[in-house]
Amino acid sequence: MSNYQVNNTNVNALISWIEQEIVAIPEIQRPFVWKPSKVRDLLDSLYNDYPVGYIITWQNPDARLKDGMISHGKKILIDGQQRVTAIMAAIAGKEVVTKDYSKRRITIAFNPIEETFEVQNPAILKDKRWIPDISEVFKQGFDTFGFINRYCEQNLEISNNKLNEILQKLTSVRYSSIGVIELAHTLDIEIVTEIFIRINSAGVNLSQADFAMSKVSVNDIYNGPLIRKTIDYFCHLIKSPSIYDNIVQNDEEFAQSEDFKKIKWLKEYNTNIYEPSYSDLLRVSFTFKFLRGRLSNLVSLLSGRDFETREYKEEIIEDSFKKLHDGVLKFVNETNFKRFIMILKSAGVINSKMVRSQNALNFAYTLFLLLREKNVNDSLINQVVRKWLVASIMTERYSGSPESMFDFDIKRFAVHENPIDYVNKMEAGELSNAYWDNIMPANLNTSVSSSPYFNLYVMSQIYDKDKAFLSKSITVQQLIEERGDVHHVFPKKYLQSNGYNNNRQYNQIANYAYTEQVVNLAIKANSPKEYMALIKAQINGQQMKIGEINNMDSLEKNLKMNCIPKSIFEMKSSDYEGFLEERRKLIVEKIHDYYNRL
Repeated sequence: MSNYQVNNTNVNALISWIEQEIVAIPEIQRPFVWKPSKVRDLLDSLYNDYPVGYIITWQNPDARLKDGMISHGKKILIDGQQRVTAIMAAIAGKEVVTKDYSKRRITIAFNPIEETFEVQNPAILKDKRWIPDISEVFKQGFDTFGFINRYCEQNLEISNNKLNEILQKLTSVRYSSIGVIELAHTLDIEIVTEIFIRINSAGVNLSQADFAMSKVSVNDIYNGPLIRKTIDYFCHLIKSPSIYDNIVQNDEEFAQSEDFKKIKWLKEYNTNIYEPSYSDLLRVSFTFKFLRGRLSNLVSLLSGRDFETREYKEEIIEDSFKKLHDGVLKFVNETNFKRFIMILKSAGVINSKMVRSQNALNFAYTLFLLLREKNVNDSLINQVVRKWLVASIMTERYSGSPESMFDFDIKRFAVHENPIDYVNKMEAGELSNAYWDNIMPANLNTSVSSSPYFNLYVMSQIYDKDKAFLSKSITVQQLIEERGDVHHVFPKKYLQSNGYNNNRQYNQIANYAYTEQVVNLAIKANSPKEYMALIKAQINGQQMKIGEINNMDSLEKNLKMNCIPKSIFEMKSSDYEGFLEERRKLIVEKIHDYYNRL
């Protein structure tokens, strides 16, 4: 049997399918991403009888119900959602959801004289040659005869017969052919997943998460649309709390749900530390509840697949939706989320830029939720999640094949009664003396300021409440919160004037330090030996020229917390390479000590 069959339908039939929910648009409540001009161009193609591509549908595999009957779910629109939504908006007059979750019409106008389409605008509304909204023409009961008379009275350059001919051509758009590729309902779920992921939609490669969300949203029986909206609205509210009122106004049914009450707290909450996408939320909820790391498994389970018999069973669908819903509600729970954010802050993470690996954050929250589910002691949860997050960043644990590592780690945390035991096993294998003595120093030999290893160093400084380089009272955290910049211990201009012209040389992260701007300006392009001499002089009672440090004890403490070698007092350009090597060792020592104290 073929994996698919190709058929033709028309616009009228397609609109009917959507209205009767024979075919479900999984993204119907999500923001419409096409620009209005693309809707206009689609109508122009249909009017001129140009091909507009295929839509692809797939019906759920047959699942056997408890009474022995076979369940045939509604068809999922795998590809073509934007085109179908555009047709519904322009011809059927349906509203679309904007990125801020308000609803609006995309109104397409038509000029019968020139036979051109345009997005409605104020100028068109004043121009008698335009039909300002083509959806009016497609409505049942439209008075074609009366319209033609009125239009031709106002536009003498077109005859009644010619206008009638053009209107017939316009309304015949509803009979325009659209190709439909129907994937066989007997297809194995893995094959359908692969087909789905290979399809391009609006230039963006579709993912396992997209497919899983489609599976969720089309299952009315087990609260799929409710789960979908909870995920989607949470992820938008966490970034833009201002859209709360739009959700309440435009989705009254969801606004009355218990799920909505569980995310209402976001309207008055702001964080830029962890802002999960729907893919992140789905992955965390699935991994923690199902103890699996591969989202393709979620698609299979939501389809009712029994992994042992390779059959599809309704009871598996029901159980999977129940578990996923519970996982989503645990993710969006105010207490859980805020406590996780506090754990991140307690590890020195104060904004999203400090942890470049979203997967490291995702697994840290997955781990937090799992340990909460297992009723692990709260203080132990804090320690384990902190250490695991930092270790994940250090070893780039989830950068290569995150799904397989998620799967590996969550299963092992699940079976260890004491989670710290698995942390200790990881440390023995991944964070041995060889790591601290060789791998970490080598990783610090880079000019990339966004390096996770430099961020780890900064996290350790925040954790220790360190003062900025050569600052008496301003902390590193305060500088970061005020968007302060890192500066060079060996000033860039000084190094350039002494032959270090390659930015990979003077921009080494071992040459970076958070410094007050006034301190940096006072240092100018002097060598460390020169500007440290000025600080020594002010400690001995002379005029304050650089910062506010006025005693040697404070200066020595400041140098230590910023991992600056004691030999800095005598350093000039010829000492630069030795300085970098020595400072890398000091940074490693600081990160190592910080990790041990987490």
